[in-house]
Amino acid sequence: MEDYTKYKLKAPDELAEVLAGSDNYFVIACNKCFKEFVSTEETDCEEFLKIAEEQGKTVIGSVQTDFLCNKIQTEKKLKDLIPEGTENIIVLSCGLGVQTIADITGKPTAAACNTLNYRGQHGMALTEKACDACAQCYLNLTGGICPIVDCSKSLLNGQCGGAKNGKCEVDPNRDCAWEKIYQRLSKQGRLQEFEAQPVQFRDYSKIDHKAISDYVKAIRDARLDGYYGGVHPQERKELAENAPLLKFPEPETVVISLSQHSGRPAEPVVQVGDTVKVGQVIGTANGYISSPVHSSVSGTVIAIEPRLHPVSGTESMAVVIRSDGQDTLDESVKPHGSLNDLSPEDIYNIVRDSGIVGMGGATFPTAVKLKPGKPVDTVLLNGCECEPLLTADHKVLLTYADDIIFGLQVLLKAVDAEKGIIVIEDNKPDAIELMQEKTAELENIEVAAVRTKYPQGAEKMLIKRVLDRQVPSGGLPADVGAVVCNISTAKAVSDAVVMGMPLIERVVSVTGERIQNPGNYIVKIGTSVKDIIDYCGGITTDDAVVKIGGPMMGLVQTDLDVPVLKGANGIIAVDPEVSYENPCIKCGRCVDVCPMELSPLYYAKYAPLEDWEGMREKNVMDCIECRSCEYICSSRIPLLKYIRAGKTAIRGMK
Repeated sequence: MEDYTKYKLKAPDELAEVLAGSDNYFVIACNKCFKEFVSTEETDCEEFLKIAEEQGKTVIGSVQTDFLCNKIQTEKKLKDLIPEGTENIIVLSCGLGVQTIADITGKPTAAACNTLNYRGQHGMALTEKACDACAQCYLNLTGGICPIVDCSKSLLNGQCGGAKNGKCEVDPNRDCAWEKIYQRLSKQGRLQEFEAQPVQFRDYSKIDHKAISDYVKAIRDARLDGYYGGVHPQERKELAENAPLLKFPEPETVVISLSQHSGRPAEPVVQVGDTVKVGQVIGTANGYISSPVHSSVSGTVIAIEPRLHPVSGTESMAVVIRSDGQDTLDESVKPHGSLNDLSPEDIYNIVRDSGIVGMGGATFPTAVKLKPGKPVDTVLLNGCECEPLLTADHKVLLTYADDIIFGLQVLLKAVDAEKGIIVIEDNKPDAIELMQEKTAELENIEVAAVRTKYPQGAEKMLIKRVLDRQVPSGGLPADVGAVVCNISTAKAVSDAVVMGMPLIERVVSVTGERIQNPGNYIVKIGTSVKDIIDYCGGITTDDAVVKIGGPMMGLVQTDLDVPVLKGANGIIAVDPEVSYENPCIKCGRCVDVCPMELSPLYYAKYAPLEDWEGMREKNVMDCIECRSCEYICSSRIPLLKYIRAGKTAIRGMK
């Protein structure tokens, strides 16, 4: 593999000049990038420590880490790590890392490495622009502030005389870089040292440094918009967004899995030969984290047996019902009266008994969220639908706006929250306009239109984006005073209160480049995925990949003889993905896009070695499996496979 490492340690005689006249160092070494990921730590730091010791210098401490130029993560890693007594910082990295550390620490910072002749994209990851990352310039003389990048004129000979009130004459909104340099050097007592340097000149007219600077700022601002990381895959929603929402034909037979929620499967309470009605309980919750299931049709139970499950890929117990086509309602399906007359406990019982779970895909029992055990001030309704292709939630927003708002009011009362916020991505302007109109007179409910970005629909990202609150590692939304539900879940809550109807159907997008006739349908739980695809004209190519869910987090189905579950928001047929796996080149892109601020490259290294403890230490359990890392990986490493293997192994270690 070609090694594009950007820097190497200076020679001992060069380091002697760097270290002359200073002492009491803290050493920060960046593990090299753009090379084969062989070792988790480089040898440069050890070599430097030996050289410093030979020169009689005191090193108070050292740390090795990845991607120093990633300022957000580097600040967190170094927090409270630099010990008392540190007078100087020595950085082993390219120029981007040196500047980052100088900016973070504010201490005298010196570069111990020379940058190699490489032009790369790091530091402006996911862009087409290139950066020299030049550590051979003036960083050791200018306190870690780069005059080439930070000065609009790229001057190397000090202030131009055109600054006014600390602002650049070229760009009055920009601080004068050289004034910052002089202030920093003066504070560090190094101004005289710099002024003794010979004057040099640079032809700054050849490069539009302002354009480059503005470009870099825009890229970084976009990366941090709302929350760290994320990606922008092609949306492709036009395939189904204009198709009307239709009721899918009555299925002849439904296969209702007893395991279509987080937690323990439901226990069957019917027998083969029983006659059942719409909304009748056919499986009761088996524990606190569980949920009952109900018949979506009226008819006869013809089997209670293991059937292929679309999520686990293995057989799971299911109740099979042959429909009589009458849709006869069970006597238990009846309205629960006015919301004013319902207590939070009443609402909890209604939601629990109605089998309502998270309908965005997570399928966590909603009733459990309604007893957070902590004060909650805000309920967020997730109407982002950030996955490409899917349009189910969009259709629910447009068709059932009043039901969604009422469902939110029910949820607010259940958890005694002051405010409800309906969050919709800005690629659904019609839904935003409609919901704003519907909520205009409601003081405790508002609509938040947010910039489209994946995986914004993940509850931790949504909380960070809308409330600017950080759910702690291993924590829950209630830890920061929030409850998050999908808009389809809110609609199901409304149905349960107003009509007494349990969760027996949902809206499903049937879409993708390989679906003959994409559409949006109200589908009864237990309907065959194969029947739905056939109804939409079938799949156009033999090599198409079918997933339940979206293209990012959806689960591949090798056998279409599986039922629709409560969390199935989409059935898609798409082109097969490129299947090859090259070695990791340690480009850092997975780190740049991980919304949980993890280091996915280590999971690909540790999982094949079965180093589960290493994966645990790298916080793999915090991964939300959004697949952003795998999506952006230039080596096409199946990171999600390794992540899931690690999680499974770690759970088994408990």
